[in-house]
Amino acid sequence: MGRRGLAPRRGQCTAAAAANLHWACLSRLPGKRARPVLRGPRRGDAPGLPDWKPFYYLLEDAGFDVLLVNSRHVKNLPGRKTDVADATWLAQLGAHGLVRASFVPPEPIRQLRDLTRTRTAITRERSREVQRLEKLLEDAGIKLSAVASDIVGVSGRAMLESLIAGNSDPAALADLAKRRLRSKIPALTEALSGRFTDHHAFLARVHLDLIDQHTAAIDEITIRIEQLIAPFHGFRDLICTIPGISTLTADVIIAETGADMTRFPTAAQLASWAGTTPGNNASAGKVKSSRTRPGNPYLQGALGAAAMSCAQNPRTYLGARYRRIASRRGPQKANVAIQHSILIAIWHMGTNGCLYDDPGADYFNRLHPDRAKKRAINQLEAMGYQVTLTHAS
Repeated sequence: MGRRGLAPRRGQCTAAAAANLHWACLSRLPGKRARPVLRGPRRGDAPGLPDWKPFYYLLEDAGFDVLLVNSRHVKNLPGRKTDVADATWLAQLGAHGLVRASFVPPEPIRQLRDLTRTRTAITRERSREVQRLEKLLEDAGIKLSAVASDIVGVSGRAMLESLIAGNSDPAALADLAKRRLRSKIPALTEALSGRFTDHHAFLARVHLDLIDQHTAAIDEITIRIEQLIAPFHGFRDLICTIPGISTLTADVIIAETGADMTRFPTAAQLASWAGTTPGNNASAGKVKSSRTRPGNPYLQGALGAAAMSCAQNPRTYLGARYRRIASRRGPQKANVAIQHSILIAIWHMGTNGCLYDDPGADYFNRLHPDRAKKRAINQLEAMGYQVTLTHAS
């Protein structure tokens, strides 16, 4: 158990936690299964707690009905605040149903989640390598990124390989451009005029090799994800009809939510669990804070990218909603609002099996035509025009 033992009481038994930083207690009421509760130290000078997963999986494999609970849910309940007593107290609360279990997906979803999170991490690291390569080129006076949006694309890669091989002629390098980039050959010629030495060539080769390794790893993980996500192809194809959600984003959503909307009784609870709803912290009629709660960072990252994609699309309802909110509350709040709307749509589509029906970019104008007309008139009058309206025949 650790350096101290936990004396068993009547109706309770102890379980070893495999580390002296954790305590475990099993509490059982008559007619109910035992529920183990793990407890770690709360001292400010204590080392970081080990991950809860090994202990959770160990007890789960042993056949226990394990509850993973958030300590925030019990911080206001009375109880003795020591490591041993807290394990006993939390076990009693769990036995009486006074703690709420956190969402822990089944084994197939956990494996899929590990793969999508690893792919996200490697993709971010690949982006960092591209940034390091761009910084190296700027150090050599090569401003390729000022003309080409992707310096490791087909054209950029050909130019970099030629630079590394020793070709320093800007005109010859610019002539390697493909497709639409060929219209920028004069700008490329100027951007590729620099002082690219053997030292820069060596480092550029190192960065390109690392980028290739990351790309190969991402491809392998994607193949593995396609194998594990086969049972959820229908759900993935369904939510991909939502503007802004690509196949990669849908993979993350399935891995983080489990693709089982029955775990969330309402769409609002799914949005709250994901951390896309305003906080509820009011006392005596005074709202103290409305900050969103910390949510799943991987899910929020995928939804945030989808929301930004919607913001750039002028022909969808989500894009109109983003611009409507951003003009009043700012882009960050508008982004979170679009994430909330996407999750609400996903919950209804996953629960009812319905297709996504976009209301259209003119939804708000059709909803309040008088407001839209008044707004347009005010804008024209502010520009110095006199407006006279006549109905079209």
